[in-house]
Amino acid sequence: MSNERILNTLRGPHISEKSALLGEHNQYVFVVAPDATKADVKAAVENLFDVTVERVNIVNGKAKTKSFRFRTGKRQGKRKAYVRLADGQTIDVSAA
Repeated sequence: MSNERILNTLRGPHISEKSALLGEHNQYVFVVAPDATKADVKAAVENLFDVTVERVNIVNGKAKTKSFRFRTGKRQGKRKAYVRLADGQTIDVSAA
C-alpha cells in the first residue's frame, strides 16, 4: 500500500471520553475516508504505526440536520474505525 493511500485512508484519531476508555483495553478510534474498507484500515494502521492489528470495526455516523435562520442544512457525517491491537502493543495517538 502506497504512502499516499495510507494517508488518505486514515484522516486522524477520534479523541473523546469513549475513545480514552477504549485505549485502556488496547482499542483505538480513527476517523477514516468514506470509501475505506476494513482491509484498507488494517493495512494503513500496521504500516503507519508498525503494530499488529487483531480486529477492525467500522461505524458510519449519520449527518445531523441543523437549521440556521430558517434554513436547513446538514453537517458532514463521519466514518470511524475501531481498531484493536495485539496484546502488549500501543499507539501514541496524541503524536499522530
